[in-house]
Amino acid sequence: MRALRLSFGLLTVIPVGAIGDVDRRLARNAILLTPLVGLVLGSLAALVIAVVHALAPSALGALLGAVLAVALLAYLTRALHLDGLADTADALGSGKPADAALEIARRGDVGPFGVVTLVLVLLMQVTALAVATEAGWGAIAVVTAVVTGRVAVVVACSRAIPAARPDGLGALVAGTVPRLTAIAWFLASVGAAGAASAWLAGTWIVGAIAVIAGLGVGLLVVARAVRRLGGITGDVLGAAVETATTAALLALALGASVSA
Repeated sequence: MRALRLSFGLLTVIPVGAIGDVDRRLARNAILLTPLVGLVLGSLAALVIAVVHALAPSALGALLGAVLAVALLAYLTRALHLDGLADTADALGSGKPADAALEIARRGDVGPFGVVTLVLVLLMQVTALAVATEAGWGAIAVVTAVVTGRVAVVVACSRAIPAARPDGLGALVAGTVPRLTAIAWFLASVGAAGAASAWLAGTWIVGAIAVIAGLGVGLLVVARAVRRLGGITGDVLGAAVETATTAALLALALGASVSA
């Protein structure tokens, strides 16, 4: 129960009360539960989409629902993942050595790379979600994508992926997840997304490909950070969440359009 509370406390604005001392074992267990946090967040966003689209069943209603869903997710997560994405973009785009790039990310102010990345990612998320909603896939799309983003965190914290610095969230969770557990979450998310798209449209391939695409893009960001920065940080994990979510949404929007 402490691990679940910690997972919600780290990743959402939901109050969880005092946790006490957090060691690597507790942090690992919290990381392993992050896809469940994603399921809750995605379900709340799906509810927004369903209500708005029911009240305004049009392209404009789909767009409004997508905007409100993305805004809700940003609020419920304190925009921490978006902040991590911006800081990571600034660090990786700076062209500076690892130590200087990490300092850029640590400062917290958003530079040009971060601003452009945030704008493009949010535009892609809203547009893809609106397209999926118009095709009747909105609720499944947002749940699948949000969970995929959190599975990316589990995989990014698997063994052999180091922390970029000796302090912070990255140092606490880096390398804590057994590889078999990360693989199990990957397979479970692919299977669940495939089953959802099969139920909705009679084809499992759209959901499965969306999860694979999302995790692939998220882990490419992690791999780039490991090469440039020496490992992962809390910001890199946030970037993995947002890029995996975005890629999964884009894949689902394309799949929904083709299947419609």
